[in-house]
Parts: sequence; structure tokens; C-alpha cells
Amino acid sequence: MTETNTTAAGTFSAGAPKIEVPQAIREMADKGTAQVRESYEKMSAATAEASRESYEKMSAATAEASNVIQKACSTATQGAMDFSAKAIEFAHANSKTASENASELLGVKSSSQFLEVSTEQARKQFEVLSEQAKELTALSQKVMLETAKPFKAGTAKAFGGPLT
Repeated sequence: MTETNTTAAGTFSAGAPKIEVPQAIREMADKGTAQVRESYEKMSAATAEASRESYEKMSAATAEASNVIQKACSTATQGAMDFSAKAIEFAHANSKTASENASELLGVKSSSQFLEVSTEQARKQFEVLSEQAKELTALSQKVMLETAKPFKAGTAKAFGGPLT
């Protein structure tokens, strides 16, 4: 049976017939709707949990990276201070030696003695400078290795194993 309705414009339209839906179909539709709602809520909860876990992992990784960088910078700063202290120590020793050499050269009596003393001083100074360069190189290498340790450990931790 169809129903005819009059609209405000005065035209007629046919409506859908009114059908009584059996109770079993209603229950099945309600059950389906409840299952869809439950699935949606579970999926939303799972997505929220996964997002929370991802956020926590990223926060932990960021904190770890920050800690690694802080350790490396601290090590590098200490190494630079050690290097500077050693360079100042060498500069002081070299200026003291230069002053002593100048005093010794002022006391020479002949040009041959001047040549002999200055050659010996140059040889000694070359040996000292070579040794100082070796010490500074060794110190630089030590600082670089020590500075790299936090990065190496952090990378090994992030990738799950020691780096070779």
C-alpha cells in the first residue's frame, strides 16, 4: 500500500509503502550495529595504544640521543681544555728555552762558536718540537676516540649490537 502526500506546492508524491520489519531482522540489525560499534571502539583503542607506544618510544629515543650528544660534547670540551693546557705548557717551555738560548748566544766569543752553539740549539729544539708534536697528536687521537665512544655506544644500542 502506498501513501500519497500533498506538498506545500500542491503536487502529489508517492511515499514508500510502510512495511513492518520483523523483530528477528531488527534484532539482527541491532546486533550487527553493536558489533560494528564494538569493532570500531576496539580499533580506536588499539590505534590509540599504538600511537601512545610509538610516542613513548620516540620520546625515549630522543632523550637517549640527547644524552649521547651531551656526553660527546662534554668529552670533546674536556679534551679541548686538555689540548689547550698542553699547548700552553709547550709554549711556556719553548719560550723559556728560547730565552736561555739567547743568553747562551750572547756569551759566545767567536763566529765559529756562535755557529756551533746555534746549530746545537736548533738540533735540540727540533727534537723537542718533534716530541711535542707527537704528544699533541696522541692527545688529539685520544680525544677523538673518547668523543666518539658515546656515539658508538648509542648507535650500537639503537641498532641492537656492537659496531665493529
